[in-house]
Amino acid sequence: MPAISRFTGWLRRQPLACFGLMVLGFIAFGLLTLDLLRVVGANAGLLWNNGWQGLEDGGLRQLLELLATTAAAMAAWLLFKVCETLLVQTFTR
Repeated sequence: MPAISRFTGWLRRQPLACFGLMVLGFIAFGLLTLDLLRVVGANAGLLWNNGWQGLEDGGLRQLLELLATTAAAMAAWLLFKVCETLLVQTFTR
């Protein structure tokens, strides 16, 4: 059995743990996306206005960090959605 199936099976059997993970996923998504759009816009402006100098001044590193933050936020959102789906299925059976 794949690890994902074992994990979702465990979540189906443990609705309180599933709810707790859903809450943690929601909080993590909220914290990771707080001001993300503003910072990405500022980084894009830096790179657009300063070109190569903006890259050398840390713009590229910041852009990569923002992409990593975005990926982590999406993982937290996915955890939230998986737990939500499992809980809805559990309560509507």
